[in-house]
Amino acid sequence: MKVVVIGGTGLIGSKLVAELGRHGHEAVPAAPGTGVDALTGEGLAEVLEGARVVVDVSNSPSFADDDVMEFFRTSTTNLLKAEAAAGVTHHVALSVVGTERLQESGYFRAKQAQEELIKASGIPYSIVHATQFFEFMKAVAAAATDGDTVRLAPVRIQPVHSDDVAGAVARTAAGTPVEGVVEVAGPDAFPLDELIRKALAAENDPRAVVTDPRATYFGAELRETTLLPGPGAHLGATRFADWIAEQQA
Repeated sequence: MKVVVIGGTGLIGSKLVAELGRHGHEAVPAAPGTGVDALTGEGLAEVLEGARVVVDVSNSPSFADDDVMEFFRTSTTNLLKAEAAAGVTHHVALSVVGTERLQESGYFRAKQAQEELIKASGIPYSIVHATQFFEFMKAVAAAATDGDTVRLAPVRIQPVHSDDVAGAVARTAAGTPVEGVVEVAGPDAFPLDELIRKALAAENDPRAVVTDPRATYFGAELRETTLLPGPGAHLGATRFADWIAEQQA
């Protein structure tokens, strides 16, 4: 089965291409570096020829509110139009656990717009919601940093390893469209402030993590369960403590 992976050269995309290949699928990485640009439409018709499944794990190069909305609206519209013309029978997109609860954030408003376009397209689809990746703890800390202080709310988060996300997306792509959302998370939940404190300490980062119940997450206010998956989420096997130990080794 031919599967085209949009964003197939990035962190998740490269792992996904490898995982699909191991299971006998023809996985084709598609990104600007391979001559395919969903934002402009360049190369889409050619790469989608003969494809049954398209997986979109691309991300905006800019997280500014207007830029990220333009990226997801335009690239998703172009991609869905090209898929319809090519006869693609399953569209899979990677999104974020809690997207619908984080609409004060421009990034998550853009992800919600992406999901709505997919649902309205008429193409059978599956949306995979993942919690924050272990690899993105630095980005979470950076977004919450003011000088030498990182302000974070003590709400729960259940981070996941990128390998486990790629595995979940691959299984979803190889399966029947769910016409809804599949969730994936790590095996353990932590208070967000404690998690980032551990991540920074592991890298000898001198920034101080301050617990602030009013601190926002990429511009959005948080409740205790905002970042947590619901019942029935697929849980990855990799524990954060083991991943940290591996990074230090």
